[in-house]
Order: sequence, then C-alpha cells, then structure tokens
Amino acid sequence: MSKQFDVVVVGGGPGGYVAAIRAAQLGFSVACCESNPYADPKGEPRLGGTCLNVGCIPSKALLHTSHLFEEVGHNFADQGICVGAPIIDVARMSARKNAIVKQLTSGIKGLFKKNKVTLLNGHGAFVGRKASGEGEVWQLRVGQEMVEAKQVIVATGSKARHLPGVPVDNEIVCDNVGALDIDAVPKKLAVIGAGVIGLEMGSVWRRLGSEVTILEALPDFLSVTDVDVAKEAAKVFAKQGLKIITGIEIGDVKVSQKGVSIDYTDKDGGAQKLDADRLIVSIGRIPNTDGLQAEKVGLKLTERGQIEVDSHCRTNLPGVWAVGDVVAGPMLAHKAMEEGVMVAEMMAGQSGHCNFDTIPWVIYTSPEIAWVGKTEQQLKAEGIAFRAGKIPFAANGRALGMGEPTGFVKMLACAETDRILGVHIIGANASELISEGVVAMEFGAASEDLARICHAHPTLSEVVHEAALACDKRPLHF
Repeated sequence: MSKQFDVVVVGGGPGGYVAAIRAAQLGFSVACCESNPYADPKGEPRLGGTCLNVGCIPSKALLHTSHLFEEVGHNFADQGICVGAPIIDVARMSARKNAIVKQLTSGIKGLFKKNKVTLLNGHGAFVGRKASGEGEVWQLRVGQEMVEAKQVIVATGSKARHLPGVPVDNEIVCDNVGALDIDAVPKKLAVIGAGVIGLEMGSVWRRLGSEVTILEALPDFLSVTDVDVAKEAAKVFAKQGLKIITGIEIGDVKVSQKGVSIDYTDKDGGAQKLDADRLIVSIGRIPNTDGLQAEKVGLKLTERGQIEVDSHCRTNLPGVWAVGDVVAGPMLAHKAMEEGVMVAEMMAGQSGHCNFDTIPWVIYTSPEIAWVGKTEQQLKAEGIAFRAGKIPFAANGRALGMGEPTGFVKMLACAETDRILGVHIIGANASELISEGVVAMEFGAASEDLARICHAHPTLSEVVHEAALACDKRPLHF
C-alpha cells in the first residue's frame, strides 16, 4: 500500500526542507525524502543538503576560526594585546565545526516534527502517474517503498564538478567535502578554481600557515563581481600572500602518496609546474538528476543537465516543480529557500514571489565581498547611463576602531531616475551590510532615499549612507 501525501519533496537541502515546512504550514500533508549522501553514524537521513553538511555552514566555521588565528598572530599587537605565537589544533577546530553541523541538521528534524512533515529515508525517483479518486497523482519510489503525491517538488541540489581523469579521494585531491576535513595544515596547497569555494578554502588554509596557490582558467580574476571590487580584492589577497594565477590551462595532474604535481600552461603559453601536498578542485558544480528517472516520466532537462522550469519553478509536467541548484540561476542556498517558499505558496493559490534581480551574493573571505544587482561593466554593456558613489571604509570611524579599514562601498544609480541598480561591497561585515542594498532595491528605492535615512553613528552602515550621498556628489565625510 502506497503512502499518500498532498506534496512530496525530493531532497532535504535548503530549498527542499524550507519548501516542505512552508507547504505544511499552509495545510498540506507533506513528506520529504532524503537519501543520506553524508555520513551519519546511525544511518539516518542528514537534512540540510550540501549547505549545512559540507558547504555554507562548516566552511564559515573554519573561516571564523582561521580569522581569529590570524588576528592573534598578526593583528593583536597593534591593539596592545601581547600573546605568544598561536598554535592551531586542527582536530579540535574540525570537531567544533562538526558539532555546529550536527546541531543545525538535527534542528531541521525538530522543525519537521513541529510542522508535521514526514521524513522518508531514501532516494526519491519517479515511477509514473496514475488516476486516483481525487484526480491524477504522481507515484515515486523512496528506498523500498512507494509513495503517492498530488504535487512534487524536486530539490535534489548539485554536486562538485571533478577534473576529468583526476580521481577525488578527499585526502590528497579534495573537492568541497574533503577541503573541509583536511587533517593537518599542508605546507603547500594548490587550488584549481578561483571562485567562491576556491577563495574561501584557500583563505582558510593560508591563514593557518599554508603556502596557497590558486590556478584559474578565466583570464580575469572575479569577473562576476564589479570591476572595482575585483581589482581591490586582487590587490588585498596578493598582499595577504594568496597567490592567484589567471588565464591558465590545466595539463597533467599526477598524484602520489606524498602529494600532487600539476602541469599547466600560463597565459603567455609557457609550460609551468606546481607541486603541492594537497589539491582542492573547485571548478564549479553540476545538478543532481542521477537516479531521478526524469526520462521515465518525460521531465525536461536543459543542455546543462538542469531541470527546465519557468520563472515560477514549474516544470513541463503538471504538478511537478523544481527549485535550487537543480534549476537555472545562481547556486545559492538563500535563492533555493526563496524558490521553495514561492512554490509552496503558489501551490496554495497564493502569489508566491522570488525576485531574481535582488538575490545577494557573498564571498566570505577577509575582507568579505558582497553585492546585489548590476555591476558597472554590465550597465555599460547594456547602455544604461548611471551615477556611481564610492566611499572607502578607511573614512569610517567604526572601521578604523575595528582595525578593518580595507575596502569600500560602491553604489550605482540610474542617471535618469536615481533608482538603485547595484550595490557592491568589499570590506568588514559586507555579508551583513548588503541586506540594506537588497531591501532598498526590492522596494525600488533611489539613492536619495538611502541618503535621507538616518544611520546610527558610529557604524559600518554609515559607509552605505555615504555611498548613497556620493551618487549625488555630496558625501559628508569623504
């Protein structure tokens, strides 16, 4: 006998578990299936997906620890705090990280219980569609049992893309999973890919003492960010000792028990070699559609292997939706969550909402990098006239008091309407400050609107205020 639900969510990551909770809040009977891709001593499903288990959350724990380590070793003396040379206990650092992961993943199970969401242990796969007393329902196999649902939300996420011919053992050659569990500080660490994961993980191990070299195939560093942010980041990271080489082409990668040797061609066509103790491969991610049996029911996929959806996450199949990394758009946990809520509310007949133009991006390096909206180069390419306001953190009293004067806030506003088109930040607490830009853009604010709002003093948010004033060439403190 099949278990019957109004909604079955396939995948318990950020998009899936949030969609399940919101659907349950709206009165649906909901089940969420998770195939337990991450190790659990009891063999139980580990909710939270890549983000909570081997992504956003554990990486931020390591970034915080490594930041404190660098502060103690290099910056405390400037503030009159005298301590001995710090020693990192990698095992203890990892244990703390794992405890945070366990607390949060267990917390989602508690939220499921609170909201009466049924957790199913197993990989969800389509079987077909059949008629029932209340219309047609979807049949899915979850592990060894059959379930039926009027509506299905696919939230199966993504997995790391690997280099062809270079097996990942997560000991010598690591993807995002192994990068979080390196058991000792490598003397030399190589990273392939200067994206978010590469920069964040490279930053962690550089602070802890590794000699880190990042190899990037693209000719320009951080081309996805605003040009001024990319230039500042490159300058700051180089000063910190993070070596980044762009415009390369990877050749042979040879792995031994002692380490790894990478042959590559530099931007000028010269043959180069990089030897390292460990290698982190961070060359992007690919959608998880393996085992979903999409072809069995005619679920359309794009050429990139993503599930094809419209602007409201509807697939080509009636009653089937898809959210998160498995569909087009930025592979960000908060984007997946917003889509999950939107889908649940639309299933309930409400006006679900997800504005893809105001999704913030963050890179948790030091200094942090965050942005929302258009970059200067995008506006120029689109022929949109704009005004820019750019204010350095070095002009801010709170930033100086924190010992964090690096970076700036840059605001871009339409030259004709003054509507804010983009906000770009590199500096302390950029991940928190960017929310002001998101709110402003979501409600169609002008730079004048932010310029007229009182900001507490002394705070880092005053730099956002000054950038808004600078759009009209009237900053007060710079």
